[in-house]
Amino acid sequence: MSLLTHLLACLFGMGSWVSINGLWVELPLIVPQIPEGWYLPSYLSVLIQMANIGPLFVTLMHRFRPGALNEAAVIYLIIGVGTVATFLMGFFWKETVVVGGVSRSVALLVLTFFLATVDCTSSVTFLPFMMHLKTQYLTTYYIGEGVSGLLPALVALIQGVGVVHCINSTQSLNHTMNSSSSVTLDLRAEYQPANFSAEVFFFFLSAMMLVCLLAFLMLNYHPSVAREHPDGRVKEKSQRNRKWAEEKRMMDPLRPENTKRRSGFGAGSYSWAQVVYIFVVLAWVNALTNVVLPSVQSYSCLPYGNNAYHLSATMAAVANPLACLIAMFFPIRSLLLMGALTVTGSGVGVYIMAMAVLSPCPLLVNETSGGVIMVLAWILFILTLSYVKVIIGLILRDEGHSALVWCGAGVQLGSLLGAVTMIPVVNVYNFFSSGDPCNTKCP
Repeated sequence: MSLLTHLLACLFGMGSWVSINGLWVELPLIVPQIPEGWYLPSYLSVLIQMANIGPLFVTLMHRFRPGALNEAAVIYLIIGVGTVATFLMGFFWKETVVVGGVSRSVALLVLTFFLATVDCTSSVTFLPFMMHLKTQYLTTYYIGEGVSGLLPALVALIQGVGVVHCINSTQSLNHTMNSSSSVTLDLRAEYQPANFSAEVFFFFLSAMMLVCLLAFLMLNYHPSVAREHPDGRVKEKSQRNRKWAEEKRMMDPLRPENTKRRSGFGAGSYSWAQVVYIFVVLAWVNALTNVVLPSVQSYSCLPYGNNAYHLSATMAAVANPLACLIAMFFPIRSLLLMGALTVTGSGVGVYIMAMAVLSPCPLLVNETSGGVIMVLAWILFILTLSYVKVIIGLILRDEGHSALVWCGAGVQLGSLLGAVTMIPVVNVYNFFSSGDPCNTKCP
């Protein structure tokens, strides 16, 4: 295997969700400077779900007009749009426009919609493109996808985003009855200034998208990468021949060619019941990891302190590429293992959700062990379910190009269902309570 191809596949995968992941980690720095305030996260959630029009269009084109959409051209387009949009974000994110007598961050919201469309569409274009390379490189792609969350988080950590210090605030209380006065000491939460501006951070994201574009160019045209294609760069004369060749070579090499197909899906390796099971798990896992648990991460971690919150966010981001790295050496395509890991990860997720519900006074809130358990819970949650994602990716990759398109669609469907569930719970009904980071007292 080519080390260069592994590197390029990783850099290519890194561009899949880096812009939206970067925007989320930068929110503590952005929110105090825009009129929307902390309503911005809910607006972002809505915009990201509206952006699913991109993958919906690609999936429908693939279903009803197979071969009509130039996959490489679409990828060039969305990476180019992502690069330009993040670059423009650095100049215009603070600009406001009066709409209906109220100031709105129109430029920020419009550019965010373009970024969300880019990232959502990458789910149904980047993955199918990896069909052009050997199976081993799909795992490297998933590592890059994990790095798309890790690298912005590390840069934001260096930037000092969201660091809160509790400052003594003295208040004088006058008593008119006996003309005496008393002094009370309160603690006030104060965000520390960042080490560099949000503009610099957005330019960094734009540079990462540009790196992704260069990696994609080299994956298409570098001579050493061409040798890593399963059957070489042979272009079929017709879409029918191309589809047949893809599905034939993606079949398990240990499986006899005359084995009866178990279903009409992909190469026919799995029955329809197994296919439904795979896609239900895919949607469930992505709903949990992309939307449901991240939307309550602050509620589950902040009661244990800022260090626990930042450590859980960073180590969870590390756990994602780590799971993909493990899958590179142990690519186990077992439906039983997939189910066991899904149950384990979901069980850990239940604990995290329970602590978020109990916020601002969850179990062991005044104990060091409480923070340690929460950090470990986030690591285990992301580690197990990220491995499940890779297992499903490898299984569907073996089923052919079409299966990977539906894999991307399943990812987006799961995220959509998670958002539809959590947006009302978190932002409308205010089911969770964060408390004051400096003054909340728990028994």
